[in-house]
Amino acid sequence: MTAHYILNPSAEHSHTVIFLHGRDSTAPEFAVEFFESQASDDKTLPEIFPSFKWVFPTSTLRNSARFSIEMSQWFDMWSLEDPEEQKETQKAGLSESISSILIAIEDEASLIGTEKIILGGISQGCATAIHALLQGERKLGAFVGLCSWLPFQAEIQSITKTARSPAETRDRLRCLFRLQHHRENKLNSALETPVLLAHSEDDEVVSIRYGEKLSRGLMELGMPVEWRTYKHGGHWVNEPQGIDDMVGFSHEAGSFS
Repeated sequence: MTAHYILNPSAEHSHTVIFLHGRDSTAPEFAVEFFESQASDDKTLPEIFPSFKWVFPTSTLRNSARFSIEMSQWFDMWSLEDPEEQKETQKAGLSESISSILIAIEDEASLIGTEKIILGGISQGCATAIHALLQGERKLGAFVGLCSWLPFQAEIQSITKTARSPAETRDRLRCLFRLQHHRENKLNSALETPVLLAHSEDDEVVSIRYGEKLSRGLMELGMPVEWRTYKHGGHWVNEPQGIDDMVGFSHEAGSFS
């Protein structure tokens, strides 16, 4: 993974947002477009949250098995129409990307603490960030996901149904990608992180039915999930209601008061 694109706060640093771009994009390209999105008062997110530091990791160039080219992606995948197709090709990239995002979280946590970190992403970036959250073993301030799905959802549902404790759930989730466990489980686990998921009905890249499955899957894990849908917005953040919802959710989350 290449260097992060960072927008430092214009006021005293209070929170950090770590947000992952989608497939075939880059952090600078995504950040510029993302910050053009406006709330109903015409303000952008940096204007609404001047004390927030924004960290946008960039994925590495990975070979696409389907198209035989290198492209910016967090993990290789065969089809966005059916994210489960040939899913074994996703594991290596997911494992590497999850580990990189966990390092980014640790770096920011050393500055302000995990409870002041918001993790999130769009599309494949969200799909990656979700697994980083689940396997990170810590409760974060919040998670925000747009237009996405849950990789290896069937395996996660099986774990949910058969695990005898939250600790066993976390251990078995890590085993999916052979991630190592580096610290003791804490009472405030990752599964307690407040989650906002949003998806537009006219998304032609990732069907909203996958977003619905993602929402149900996280709820089955016992996570507090707010699910928002919009008539329009495509494969992007809805304006202005989607931005308003993100702002409202951020203010409602306990660590943002």
